[in-house]
Amino acid sequence: MNRNFDRAAEDMGNIVNLGHVNFRIADQRLATAFYVTGLGLTRDPYMMSGTDNMWVNVGDSQFHLPTGPALYASVTLTGLVTPDLDALAERLAMVRGELAGTQFSFSRLDDCIEAVCPWGNRVRLHAPDESRFGLFRQNMGYVEFEIGRGAAAVIGRFYREVMGAGVDLHDGEARVSAGDHQHLVFREMEHPQPPCPEHHVQIYLADFSRPYRWLRERNLIASENNKHQYGFNRIVDVDTGSPVFILDHEVRSMRHPMFGRSLVNRNAGQTIRTYRAGQDALAWRKG
Repeated sequence: MNRNFDRAAEDMGNIVNLGHVNFRIADQRLATAFYVTGLGLTRDPYMMSGTDNMWVNVGDSQFHLPTGPALYASVTLTGLVTPDLDALAERLAMVRGELAGTQFSFSRLDDCIEAVCPWGNRVRLHAPDESRFGLFRQNMGYVEFEIGRGAAAVIGRFYREVMGAGVDLHDGEARVSAGDHQHLVFREMEHPQPPCPEHHVQIYLADFSRPYRWLRERNLIASENNKHQYGFNRIVDVDTGSPVFILDHEVRSMRHPMFGRSLVNRNAGQTIRTYRAGQDALAWRKG
C-alpha cells in the first residue's frame, strides 16, 4: 500500500528539548503558592529541596527558581499546556489572598488563561491541543521574548545556521524549534522590553560540538561548565558578529546525566474531598 506522509513535519532540528527556564524569586513561600498551588505544577521531590532554589516540574521540562533579588522588568512569557482551564482558574482564585500585595494577577482570554507571578513573570496556559502542542496534556510549549523591529530574520538565521535549529519566520516573528512541540519565540515589538540578564533558558542539542566551535571562534562562549555543558548569552548577526539580543543559554549535550530524566508530575485535580485511589500521578502525555 502506497501511503503518503509529510516526513518533513516530523523534523525538529538540532535542539531536541527545552529543559528549563530560570527566574530568580524573592520568596519561596510565594513561589509555592503561585507555581505549585495555583498553577497545579509539582515541586521536584528529589532535587533542590532546600530554601535556596526550587525546581518545578511541568511535563518533561522545569522552572528553576533560585532564591535571590528578583528583577521586576521581565521580558519572558512562558506558554504551558494544562489539563483543565476551569480547574486552573479555581486554583488561581484560591491563592489570590495569599498573593495580595504582589504583582500576581490572572485573566481569562479567548482560548487560554494568562497569569502573572508575584514578581511579574507572565505565564500563558493553554488547554491541550494536538495540532498545536502535540500529545501533551501538560508541558512547556514555548518561551516568548520581545525584540525590536527587523530583528526576527537575523535571530532566525542565527538559530538556523549556528545552532542547527528549525526556524519559521512569519509576520515579524521567529519561531525556533526547541523540542517536541516546544519553541523559543521572538516577536518584534515597537517598544520591546529590555533583556533580563538574570533569566536563562536551558536546551539540549544533538550536535553539541559544531555550535560550540562557531561560538568559541568568535569569543561568544560565556561559561565552560563541564564536558556536557557550556553557555553563551549573545545572539549575534551571523555576518557582522554584532549582538542582536541578549539571552543566557545553558547548552547541554544528550550525554548530560540529566537528559531524559523522568520527572514527577502530580494530578492537581486530586483533593481530600474528591480523592480517587491510583490517580495521584498525572498522565501528562497521551499514549
